Amino acid sequence: MDLKKIGIFAGGVLFGTAGIKALSSKDAKKAYTQTTAAALRVKDSVMNTVTAVRENADDIYAGAQAINEQRAGEECSEKAEGSEAE
Repeated sequence: MDLKKIGIFAGGVLFGTAGIKALSSKDAKKAYTQTTAAALRVKDSVMNTVTAVRENADDIYAGAQAINEQRAGEECSEKAEGSEAE
């Protein structure tokens, strides 16, 4: 029973050591670099989209404020005309 546990432990150490060497190889580093570059391109694309949406939202908000100011002005004019008629 103890030899089995020791064998499993030794196999795990060997597998872990081989894994670390594989993860730190030149090919692996090249793949990490390519993946990171792709992630940065995606981030830039998302930020451009967010900026465009934010600009559109600002335009919509400004338009809505203008409409409300116009309506408020019309209501004031109607009230003024109504009080003059009385």
